Amino acid sequence: MSEHSDMEQLGDNLPVAADNAMLEPAPERKAVIEDVEPRRTHVYGDLLAAGASLLGIAIVIILALYMRGVTSGVENDARNAGNTFNWLLDLPASMLQQLVIVVVVLSVLIQLLVNREWFQSAMSGAALLLGFAGAWAVSWLISTVNNTVLIDQILAAGTSVGNGLLPDFCAALGAFLTVAGPRRTRTAVKWGWNILVGAAIVLIITSWSSVVGVILALLVGRIVGLVMRFIIGTQNTGAWGSQIVSALETIGLDATKLTRRNMDETKPALLPLSLEDDLTEHSRLYDLEANGHTYVVSVLDNQVQMTGYLGQIWQWIKLSGVAVRHDRSARDATHHHMAMLMGLHSLDLETIKPYGVTDIGESSIMVFYNHPRATACDPTALTDDDLVSVMRYIQTAHDRGYTHRQISIDTLARLENGDLFVAGWQNGDFASAPANIALDKVELLALLATLYGTRRTVDIARRVWNNTTLVNLIPFIQKAAVPASTRALPGWDKHLLEHLREEISKTLPEDVAESVEQVTITRFSVRSFVALGLLVVAVVVVFTQLKPEEMITAIKDANIWLALTCLVFSLLAWVGSAITLGGFMDRDKRSIPGLFMSQVAQGFAAVSMPAGIGPAFVNLQFLRHSGYRSTAIMSAVWVVQAAVTVVLLLFIGIFTGRNTLSGMIPTNTLILVIAILAIVISVAMMIPPVRKLVVAKLMPIVKSYARSLAETLTQPRELTAGIVGALVLNLATGLGFWAALLAFGYHMNPIETTFVFLLANTLGSAVPTPGGMGAVEAALSVAFTAIGVPSTIAVSATLVYRIAFYWLRIPMGAVAMKWLDKHDLM
Repeated sequence: MSEHSDMEQLGDNLPVAADNAMLEPAPERKAVIEDVEPRRTHVYGDLLAAGASLLGIAIVIILALYMRGVTSGVENDARNAGNTFNWLLDLPASMLQQLVIVVVVLSVLIQLLVNREWFQSAMSGAALLLGFAGAWAVSWLISTVNNTVLIDQILAAGTSVGNGLLPDFCAALGAFLTVAGPRRTRTAVKWGWNILVGAAIVLIITSWSSVVGVILALLVGRIVGLVMRFIIGTQNTGAWGSQIVSALETIGLDATKLTRRNMDETKPALLPLSLEDDLTEHSRLYDLEANGHTYVVSVLDNQVQMTGYLGQIWQWIKLSGVAVRHDRSARDATHHHMAMLMGLHSLDLETIKPYGVTDIGESSIMVFYNHPRATACDPTALTDDDLVSVMRYIQTAHDRGYTHRQISIDTLARLENGDLFVAGWQNGDFASAPANIALDKVELLALLATLYGTRRTVDIARRVWNNTTLVNLIPFIQKAAVPASTRALPGWDKHLLEHLREEISKTLPEDVAESVEQVTITRFSVRSFVALGLLVVAVVVVFTQLKPEEMITAIKDANIWLALTCLVFSLLAWVGSAITLGGFMDRDKRSIPGLFMSQVAQGFAAVSMPAGIGPAFVNLQFLRHSGYRSTAIMSAVWVVQAAVTVVLLLFIGIFTGRNTLSGMIPTNTLILVIAILAIVISVAMMIPPVRKLVVAKLMPIVKSYARSLAETLTQPRELTAGIVGALVLNLATGLGFWAALLAFGYHMNPIETTFVFLLANTLGSAVPTPGGMGAVEAALSVAFTAIGVPSTIAVSATLVYRIAFYWLRIPMGAVAMKWLDKHDLM
């Protein structure tokens, strides 16, 4: 009975045991992970921040030199606000500095060492020393330059001229904290910056340091730290290995195997882009096995995304009137990329198919299906129908506001089923403006024209786009719209876009085609950069060299009518130079008002360029806008003017008996210069590669240039006009100084005056200062004093001459520049 009961009880328990076994959790399957730990990354944002700090130093110095009231006011306000903290004055400043350094350095180093960041702590200590060295070097440099205004703005009770001009502890701690950072992940660094700033404010309040000195020291420290941090690299904080597996679980992917591609990270910048993640820039690729399928995992880290963000910022700065994305973080870039691909998929356009997106820490992860696979196109195998399909693909995207923005040969891809599509939509955008859509089309046209020629490209384009669409693209067909990758292709040449415009314009009437103007899509070009540089130089020259008191005194003492005569000769000189330039131009391209205004515009160019360079630059631009591509005319003008000047000097010198020429240039100096040039040229030609380069590359160019110049100078009528104009120019300038002497009652032979003036002015103009500033005045004053003119009259006459021939020409030249630009002559 008992056995039966026992068996019965056992039978009753069996099902229960089975149920309990089923309720036990299954053993967790661990994913196989093949990955490498992230290494140190060179973050280009550090270089950008260092450049910004350097710009900050320049701004602070300019403010200290030219806006002393502002810096002094800030300093006084800080000290007045500190009156409520008079107890601070009893605190020894040196002790405060030492206390701050000890507290900040120890707290940061302890945190780094606790976290086992040995390399980071060592480099931070090195940055501290380099920060001190940087402050001492900058202090020594400023003291050596010995600009008393700047030194007075920096000097304070706790600083001294020499190596101690800047508060070095600010620079040292700035460099230390920069290398030990970032502050967002290390609390000790964050509090270190707060303590440093607080201590700096206290030192300003107590007059131990100046505002200018503290700011300069902090910026010097930042530059030292940022450059050092870029060189040694920053530890990559992106997700890897098990972190990626955990992140993938949030989007329903239970990984069984995760394998990193390109395990060797020694040359990450050289890794090619992959079609499998839609050409995502700077990403790390993984092969994933999950849920019985295979996927491609693309990981984008914030630190490397900074490079892409800087590229977007540069495009935004460079392009005008064109919308550009600003993806500051990896998350922004990845999420937008996903939205682009899903939007295109909704238009039934083929793309690399995305599975989903997830984020973890400093990384954003995008997962792609592994099928169907895409391969790069073979350009030689594409037919006209293939090119039509690509254009229709882009047009379908454009019809819904999607633009690509980086169409290149790498973005043309083909799926396994043979369908062509355009990949690489990471930097694309939606809700695009008409200008962005036009630039997309221009990118595609330029690419196909480079590969297959302009005629075939335009013929195919007309099968997809109507003629009006193509014509509307003409203003956007310019180099700034074409990616660098397309310009690097073998079929590209500098005339391709011009031929493309001509091919599209064939259906237009000639007058309409010529009236189509380019749209300005770039903020910076060689022209705008040069113009900005010249403007900066001009402003500096005007505000540092203009001495209105001396000029007003000279004008008051001068005979006003003779001073105005000097101004008339200045206007006549412009007529002479215009005659020389116009003499070498074709009659149908010669605009009399344009010629004269181009010479007037030289007055503005001269203020920012060495004498002689400004006129040549303006003439070159005027000739190019008048339809001339060769520099032969400009060279002919220069040769004629130089030759006429030399002949005049020799002619007048012979017939007046003047031997001033031999005494104006020290003989030994002239011989040394000639000898050194001869030695340098001889030694260079003794080197076979240099000699080969000169013979094979430079000599043909020189011969071609000399041939063009000779053809220009051997035209009798043109040469005669050039000589007449050069005579008028030289005589007008010489007689202008003669009138300036007469304005102060000094009578001198006009021929001899012209001789001495031309010689002294030529030598003074050879000094490479804007418009010969300083050198011309010195040469004229010394030369005329040497031949017996009283020094006061020579200096006064020089001032009157420079007012008429230099200073008054600046505003007139600026007006002329605007006129020429308005009439498309400059």
